[in-house]
Amino acid sequence: MAVYRLCVTTGSYLKAGTMDNISATLVGTCGESPKQRLDRVGRDFAPGSVQKYKVRCSAELGELLLLRLHKERFAFFRKDSWYCSHITVTAPDGTVIPFPCYQWIEGYCTMELRPGTARTICQDSLPLLLDHRKRELQARQECYRWKIYTPGFPRMVDVSSFEEIESDKKFALTKTIPCADQGDSPGNRYLPGFPMKIDIPSLLHMEPNIRYSATKTASLLFNAIPASLGMKIRGLLDRKGSWKKLDDMRNIFWCHKTFTTEYVTEHWCEDNFFGYQYLNGVNPVMLHCLSSLPSKLPVTNDMVAPLLGPDTCLQTELERGNIFLADYWILEDAPVHCLNGRQQYVAAPLCLLWLNPQGALLPLAIQLSQTPGPDSPIFLPTDSEWDWLLAKTWVRNSEFLVHENNTHFLCTHLLCEAFSMATLRQLPLCHPIFKLLLPHTRYTLQVNTIARATLLNPEGLVDQVTSIGRRGLIYLMRTGLAHFTYTNFCLPDSLRARGVLTVPNYYYRDDGLKIWAAIESFVSEIVGYYYPSDDSVQQDLELQAWVGEIFTQAFLGRESSGFPSRLCTSGQLVKYLTAIIFNCSAQHAAVNSGQHDFGAWMPNAPSSMRQPPPQCKGTTTLKSYLETLPEVNVTCNNLLLFWLVSQEPKDQRPLGTYPDQHFTEEVPQRSIAAFQNHLAQISRDIRKRNQSLELPYAYLDPPLIENSVSI
Repeated sequence: MAVYRLCVTTGSYLKAGTMDNISATLVGTCGESPKQRLDRVGRDFAPGSVQKYKVRCSAELGELLLLRLHKERFAFFRKDSWYCSHITVTAPDGTVIPFPCYQWIEGYCTMELRPGTARTICQDSLPLLLDHRKRELQARQECYRWKIYTPGFPRMVDVSSFEEIESDKKFALTKTIPCADQGDSPGNRYLPGFPMKIDIPSLLHMEPNIRYSATKTASLLFNAIPASLGMKIRGLLDRKGSWKKLDDMRNIFWCHKTFTTEYVTEHWCEDNFFGYQYLNGVNPVMLHCLSSLPSKLPVTNDMVAPLLGPDTCLQTELERGNIFLADYWILEDAPVHCLNGRQQYVAAPLCLLWLNPQGALLPLAIQLSQTPGPDSPIFLPTDSEWDWLLAKTWVRNSEFLVHENNTHFLCTHLLCEAFSMATLRQLPLCHPIFKLLLPHTRYTLQVNTIARATLLNPEGLVDQVTSIGRRGLIYLMRTGLAHFTYTNFCLPDSLRARGVLTVPNYYYRDDGLKIWAAIESFVSEIVGYYYPSDDSVQQDLELQAWVGEIFTQAFLGRESSGFPSRLCTSGQLVKYLTAIIFNCSAQHAAVNSGQHDFGAWMPNAPSSMRQPPPQCKGTTTLKSYLETLPEVNVTCNNLLLFWLVSQEPKDQRPLGTYPDQHFTEEVPQRSIAAFQNHLAQISRDIRKRNQSLELPYAYLDPPLIENSVSI
């Protein structure tokens, strides 16, 4: 008689336990055990419990290949969910074999788990294991299906595919619950005082292994309700018309001020701070160094000489690499929208900046269209105070539109959704790249489903607060994806291509490169351990299917994007994985976390403009300026969104935090520990530097970076 000892750990989440019967079957190279019910006195599988059981066999089973968990009805109790964290099996010879699970199991079904050792398909030769990989992926591909949101967009998850999957598939993903898609579904509900509909089904009824935890859901709702009620009580959400004076905007979020919001409120109109935001604001990816001026921006030396001073000239500064351009060409043909029944306007400005000898980046000239001419004057710092401020505000409006739609939502949310989908569909649980990437996909499908159901749907928040509306959003993202390249995606390459590697006081770049290097080092160790040669990369058919699906579904098979459709070397794999993890974590933090800080003072990030761009100088006054900014209710609706997305709900997992131990071998565990130590040192360096800064930059401090796009 051979006795195997099982230690079963149930997750500590709310409702993680089950009253159902749980049985186990062990499958080895020499046979399989009888099905053994796991039953002790009292409740076995309560949340957070660790229970021990014995499975008796007539003989030893050899090397353990699979552990089958059978979840079956108990008496008259209704079926429920069970979150199984992990199981360890101690063989008769004392060998301990971990079986990581970390999944919700719903309904009555059988789940098959493999030992924790990660294996590529090339390392499996037994027909049983090869068949297991195949069936697992077939089940996941049935559950997670692609859908076209609109032509030219990255493909997204089809939430209608979350339906009952036959229990004879024998995998965990056996029961899912239909969820509302975008639009005005019956599940949409208004929160008290909240301007947008919160799609309750999309919060609660996603497939169980990708939906928000109860803690995160409650935190999200409780972040939203107090701020929205405060505005509702004061009548701000319903008040149309212009702001009477700028100071009135100080009291929108009287109880949600931060050091940065106060700093922005005091310095927003200064040229120094205007330039600073190109380096360390929420959209720090727009600057390109110029060696010559584009013909569409006919700035002359005489125009800018008063700012440059007597010791230099425009041509000299171009040759020195001190002249930069932010070009909002993508907005030139963007459709416009109506808010409160009034036509809104959009500009496609060109903003020229100069890096002065003191290391400050200053705006030199602004043209509010892509076509120079008498009706498109070039605004200068020497113009009247209100003319120059209005020109800068138009640029800030363009910044808002490009940042929110492309830098933020397209390049982090939507692309990371595609990475998550391909990972779930093409890599089995035992694959080392699945284990590596899974923490960086957490909640991404859920948050994007919520966004489509509340922000992007017709008459959603995008239609309520932006000058381009949903139609313009679709245009911007479609055009943005058509021009997005692998160089843009990889931080070191992007910085080099934009010519900004030596710009001083560029903390986004400095911190981002450190985090990139830490991720790259970690990924390199993981890849080196599981892929000893370039041939092992090329021969991994699951890996190649994964990268191929990303290429076709995220980048629509566009060769000019430069994204790989196949990986041929371990170096290519390391770079690709580094870029994915960086963009799912650090890049999202850089472009998301500061939205409330930099946008709470509305003139610094107006979501719409009510008057057309000025066609001549000398006409702007305080009154006309206020009449150009968004109306009161539009402002408040937008600031509520800024507040909500900047407040990371509870149940966070900072970058490098992996409480679910999918990797069970000693080598990757050492690599994880080294990665965490590397991030801790980066954090110490950032905090030390920030002590001497007038405005600290903390958005890329590793403990403040979420592992994944989850808000």
